[in-house]
Amino acid sequence: MSEKPSRFRIMKQGYDRFEVDHAIDELQSQIDEMQSKLTLYKSQTETSQTQLNLVKQRYQTLISELNMREKAADEIARLALKEANHIIDAAQNNADSIVREALSTARIILVEMARISQDASEVKEELKDKLDALSKSLEDLTLPAIPNLTFLNSIEEE
Repeated sequence: MSEKPSRFRIMKQGYDRFEVDHAIDELQSQIDEMQSKLTLYKSQTETSQTQLNLVKQRYQTLISELNMREKAADEIARLALKEANHIIDAAQNNADSIVREALSTARIILVEMARISQDASEVKEELKDKLDALSKSLEDLTLPAIPNLTFLNSIEEE
């Protein structure tokens, strides 16, 4: 309010009462207008402050929820990793067990094959010995002499 102070007309017993009353009325009107603006501004400030507090509260709630969700996500990731490690360990143990069982079965098969091979060699030697004996028996076998067929033919003719 940078208005110049009013200069009132000077009258016989002081200032012009009507001018002073008029200036006072104008000033009172300005004061009332300013008072209503001040009330309006205070109301707007209070409303803005309330909205700011609500926004701050909502912001804190969102931050809190975000932190909880981050913690939950971290916990889920930790549990997933733990479960994955457990599954990997179980799979490794199962694989080791399967490999041990396969090696054991392979050893049993190899032992059985070696026994069968040994038995086959023994049977082969035994058969070879028997064939040699049979061959010698055949060589030592003397067949009787074949009778003269002319004698038989002559008997038949008579």
